[in-house]
Amino acid sequence: MKQELKETETEDISDDWQVVKVKDVARINELSIYKNYQYDLIEYIDISSIENRQILNTQKLSISEAPSRAKRIVRDNDILISTVRPNLKHFTFIKKAKENTVASTGFAVITSYKANPQYLYYYLTTDQFTNFLTQIADTHTSTYPAFNPDVIENADILLPSEDEQNKIANTLGALDEKIALNRSMNSTLEAIGQALFRLWFADFEFPDEEGKPYRSSGGEMVETELGEVPKGWRVGTLGDICEITMGQSPPGETYNEIGDGLPFYQGISDFGFRFPSRRVYCTVPTRFAEEGDVLLSVRAPVGTFNIADERCAIGRGVAALRLKGKHSGYLYYLLHTTQTGWNKFEAEGTVFGSVTKSDVHDFKVILPPETLRNWFGSLVQTLDKQITINEKQSRTLAAIRDALLPKLMSGEIRVNTIKHISMSNVV
Repeated sequence: MKQELKETETEDISDDWQVVKVKDVARINELSIYKNYQYDLIEYIDISSIENRQILNTQKLSISEAPSRAKRIVRDNDILISTVRPNLKHFTFIKKAKENTVASTGFAVITSYKANPQYLYYYLTTDQFTNFLTQIADTHTSTYPAFNPDVIENADILLPSEDEQNKIANTLGALDEKIALNRSMNSTLEAIGQALFRLWFADFEFPDEEGKPYRSSGGEMVETELGEVPKGWRVGTLGDICEITMGQSPPGETYNEIGDGLPFYQGISDFGFRFPSRRVYCTVPTRFAEEGDVLLSVRAPVGTFNIADERCAIGRGVAALRLKGKHSGYLYYLLHTTQTGWNKFEAEGTVFGSVTKSDVHDFKVILPPETLRNWFGSLVQTLDKQITINEKQSRTLAAIRDALLPKLMSGEIRVNTIKHISMSNVV
């Protein structure tokens, strides 16, 4: 049976849907920390904590040390949408909140009362709604694009029946749950790799010739400028073990967001958990990174890094480091231990920290024998491959979700028809 449509001020919609304002079904910033707040410690969510719809981390802070913007109380099923630079899509759904969870005042914290909270979340995070917020934010008179929460409150949304809301929320939610599961698995795998690296190259408990932990079995140690190291190890530089390519930014007119050319990464705004997210492309790139290269931020914050999971172009905020040995995994885990060394470049008199190619080349590290570096790399190779597989699966799931999202939210397709259509008809 052909779906009946009715005309509204918003658009043509299904006959059994209605147009309502967000304030008719939800409240925004309903609860904030008050003077006698009952918790001394909070789980703090800042805007930078959120990426690709997920919370990367929270900060455990005492109330006395928390920033002044740590005010918004967050509860189960709340929606967080950044009111600053909405085009960067810092938004997420809080399925289960700890009692002491607090978000930055840079978020609109939306609590749904008369709509399925997850349905409302997906509606408010469609590209169409995000573009609407971005257009308003771009007209803001402050030094950066932002909008007031009442923009969301007064916005019109499409609301189907409760049953249809639940079906849509469950369908899209199942995709996000699998993505979250992959991320949790990847966090565990990476933690295993980091733990093994620390055991071997910080605690010096790598297997000796008899397969016993080196240091605790009486292995000989020698003094260096970076402290004691096993005999046969030395202090060297990243330039000793890496090929270094500094990024270069082509003319702005060669950039696009439609997938034309190579993925182009300019700095940490593109960085993710381990791999960068495609956002900008370049048709005339001048400097490149290859799959497996480590992408190092050379502008504030200096020392943040990701791994290139494909050939890509790099701008002047990034350097590509390629390990000269057999297994690049060693370099990635090594850089996890170097952050304090990069911090000095953030405090050398410039407004924004930065490093040159010489700074990267001459960065001092403790170097074990190449055979041990390669051995470690071969051991973590399986972990790293599984992380890559999980990440690529998550990207596929996210693409399916993002293709379905606007069509489900407009009523163009219904949940019970999805199993009968191919993805070629969705995209």
